[in-house]
Amino acid sequence: MTTSYKEQNSKFFQGYFDLIGTCTHDVDDGALMNFAKLAERRNCKVIIAGNGGSAAMASHVAVDFTKAAGIRAINFNEADLITCFANDYGYENWLAKAVEAYGDPGDLVILISSSGRSPNIINAASYAKQHGFPLVTLSGFDSDNPLRSLGDINLWVDSKSYNIVEMTHHIWLLSVVDYIISEANT
Repeated sequence: MTTSYKEQNSKFFQGYFDLIGTCTHDVDDGALMNFAKLAERRNCKVIIAGNGGSAAMASHVAVDFTKAAGIRAINFNEADLITCFANDYGYENWLAKAVEAYGDPGDLVILISSSGRSPNIINAASYAKQHGFPLVTLSGFDSDNPLRSLGDINLWVDSKSYNIVEMTHHIWLLSVVDYIISEANT
């Protein structure tokens, strides 16, 4: 018996959503709780950055931290900032230089790289670690990616699919924002 086009598509989407569900549930709730505690400390801000789709996610989450959760947050998605710093310091160093320029003692740095191997993200993580910034990393792909070992909290997705990794990161980040909002309302 052959399956119809509709049945094949339905199976694809159901499998896709099941995979995202599995990935989002495969997280240490305690790590998310500690992440939320780091983010909601007063007199500090959240600095969040990524490349490509992760940069777009950083923009969304920074706005939600600020507007919805009442926590000051910034990201570095301004073309003039990126091109200026990349031109002067090299693309692999622009983000570390941005953290240096905009970071204040105690600020929480959140860095996102699906592969965990982006040189600009790794260099920014190393800078943050060397200068005592609390650091949360989000990565995927290989379990031994270099970014995964640099943070105080390291959230990793067991997938090699960019979209699965990015969607899982996005859900985890927004769950922290929503947790902070729920705690403020209790």
